Amino acid sequence: MSAASPWFEMPSPFDPNGGRVLMLEPQGASAGELRAQLLDETYAKPFVIDDGERRYLHFDGRLVQSAMSLAAPNALEVRYTQKMMSFLLFQARPRRLLLIGLGGGSLVKFCHYRLPATHVTVLENNPDVIALRDAFWVPPDGPNLQVLEGDGAEYLARAEKGIDALLVDAFDRTGFAPSLANRTFFEQAHAKLTGSGMLVVNLAGDEQAYAGLVEVAMQVFDNQVIVVPVREDDNQMLLAFRNPVFEPNWRRLQGLAKELRSKYGLDFPDFLEKIERSAKLGLARREAERR
Repeated sequence: MSAASPWFEMPSPFDPNGGRVLMLEPQGASAGELRAQLLDETYAKPFVIDDGERRYLHFDGRLVQSAMSLAAPNALEVRYTQKMMSFLLFQARPRRLLLIGLGGGSLVKFCHYRLPATHVTVLENNPDVIALRDAFWVPPDGPNLQVLEGDGAEYLARAEKGIDALLVDAFDRTGFAPSLANRTFFEQAHAKLTGSGMLVVNLAGDEQAYAGLVEVAMQVFDNQVIVVPVREDDNQMLLAFRNPVFEPNWRRLQGLAKELRSKYGLDFPDFLEKIERSAKLGLARREAERR
């Protein structure tokens, strides 16, 4: 525990090599009781594990929700977050982004710092996750960044039209956020996007939590949906395009992918290759029909 820290700190019960746990507890809290709660998974708040090189957001001791390199805090450490940035292949100069799910702030920071002309709004319904934003060095709110506490679906229902890209990476202790796993949410997303806007959804965890959503997306977005496996993280990424006659020029996009790789340091050519393959194989249709 460090008196200078805004969090309660103690040795990590999960790391024999000297890692720390950062918790939203008063400085006089009992380390023994908290350790027991972490180990038996009765601790109800999110917490951070710091191993000296990276910080990880956890809801329990097993699954990592987000990761940050202390040496490169604004980089995207986890592969699926890198692939979610593939929306830039189709929206190279977004003016307005809406992110649902703050987590450890990886996507928020990347978008805020690397897309300085873009206004980024973030919705997070767990105040404890927001309370840990400083642990992940999420910048303070400003003219182009706003982090709001609230339900993403409710906010979207009230939001003005004109969103260029809507990124959804929203999970709780049980999996994919239930308020987003329904047709109404996808209809609201479709209504609030620009004519060329797109929706990007990270699908992970228990498949039953998002069962049928690919089919719903296909119906709402006029079959303009691509589902891309992210095998490194055992996730799937859903891309849905507002334009009902969207037809990508894959050859032209190859040149753009190289430009984006040079500009942002992410492997956009690989992202594009996988997106094109998934589109041509019809993986979204296969996933929808599998349900």
